[in-house]
Amino acid sequence: MPNTLARKKQIRQDAKRRARNRWRKRIIKDHVDTFLAAIQSEDVPAAEAAFKDCQKQFDRISTTSAIHRNKAARSKSRLSRRLRDLKSKAAG
Repeated sequence: MPNTLARKKQIRQDAKRRARNRWRKRIIKDHVDTFLAAIQSEDVPAAEAAFKDCQKQFDRISTTSAIHRNKAARSKSRLSRRLRDLKSKAAG
């Protein structure tokens, strides 16, 4: 149990920040799941649209402290590789 008013306030702020970061990470996971579902169904136009949304969310959220910008770049790179593989599979 916190003893000081400052510590009580810090606990409230931590809870708020944690909730906000969890919400941001949930947004990313939802978009990635949509992209992976499009990849699984081998739907190239839907995968391209979902990838654009993923990129947008990664760029937006990586500017906050929810995820690191290098993790965002790494994730975008891996997703783009999957999209590229799908395109080459569909073309050939």
